[in-house]
Amino acid sequence: MTESYRRSGDEMPQDRPSADGNDYASAYGSEYAQGAHGGAGQEVPPPPPYAPSSRRRPRRPVALIAAVALISGLIGGGSAALISDATNRATQNTSSTPLVNAGDKPSGSGVSAVAKAAGPAIVEIKARTAGGESTGSGVVVTSSGEIVTNNHVVAGARTVTVTFSDGSRKTAKVVGTDPDKDLAMVEVSGAKNLTAAQLGDSDKIAVGDQVVAIGSPEGLTGSVTSGIVSALNRDVTVPKEESQGQQGNGGGDGGWPFEFGGRQFNGDTGSSKTSYKAIQTDASLNPGNSGGALINMQGQIIGINSAMYAPSSGAGGSGGPGGSSAGSIGLGFAIPINTVKADLDSLRGGGSGGSNSGV
Repeated sequence: MTESYRRSGDEMPQDRPSADGNDYASAYGSEYAQGAHGGAGQEVPPPPPYAPSSRRRPRRPVALIAAVALISGLIGGGSAALISDATNRATQNTSSTPLVNAGDKPSGSGVSAVAKAAGPAIVEIKARTAGGESTGSGVVVTSSGEIVTNNHVVAGARTVTVTFSDGSRKTAKVVGTDPDKDLAMVEVSGAKNLTAAQLGDSDKIAVGDQVVAIGSPEGLTGSVTSGIVSALNRDVTVPKEESQGQQGNGGGDGGWPFEFGGRQFNGDTGSSKTSYKAIQTDASLNPGNSGGALINMQGQIIGINSAMYAPSSGAGGSGGPGGSSAGSIGLGFAIPINTVKADLDSLRGGGSGGSNSGV
């Protein structure tokens, strides 16, 4: 029976390999092996159901689908990242570009980048009055020649001369003054295509922000100093009339008297005076910086330098008559640029003080 079954070309179930690759007989012991070969007195137990091999062949369609899905996901994710990056770049490119990005300078200071960008818009102003000549600074606000400065720089001026960063000189006229804010506007005659400053937002500055000051201390046109914003909204009081300022150390040349913290500096402020909220800075300011620019690290004007304290090295006290200037001690104040921007139209129309004079 066994032989005839084998001649049919089929294998007995017990001759098939077990699930672990061993003979069926080995899986069920030697006793069963003997019975399978006609061992006396032993029954052959029925073979167990055929167990499929544990070596499962990979389901190629499923594996292929999974691989395709994985690759598609990777490609899709990469495409999404590229699309997102392109969108972000497009958004950045459509936003307003600052004048300079000084924060990316390897040195970390960025002062030279700010000076290079904003310097051409800062000028020196010489105003000749009945009492003499004062020197201050100004900021070009339009390419047609409008320049903002302090009122005390040009108050009572008979002639005004503007010196640009390239050394060229032009005459100017006083368009309007606002003694209450210590602001004034002069205009260069026949000017075209001047480099105008970019005006920033003084409401966005914070204590500790780095700043750059550019002006003409002692007639040194385009001098650059740097420091930080020391405080905000400082109450500064200054005279409203030029005759009072000239009691101090040179009037409009930077020895302009002012009050701060209940004390008077650079002379007597007199009885006719005005107060404004100022930005305090430790950037070095000296006589001649009045009317110049206080600039943030994006090259934007955030203030007009208006008052600075230079203590006397002599017996004359706080920069008043008889005392010689000992230089800046890092106590300076600037009119916030937002105050200036709100006053520009008024200054163009003569300002609250009217037009002083013109050349």
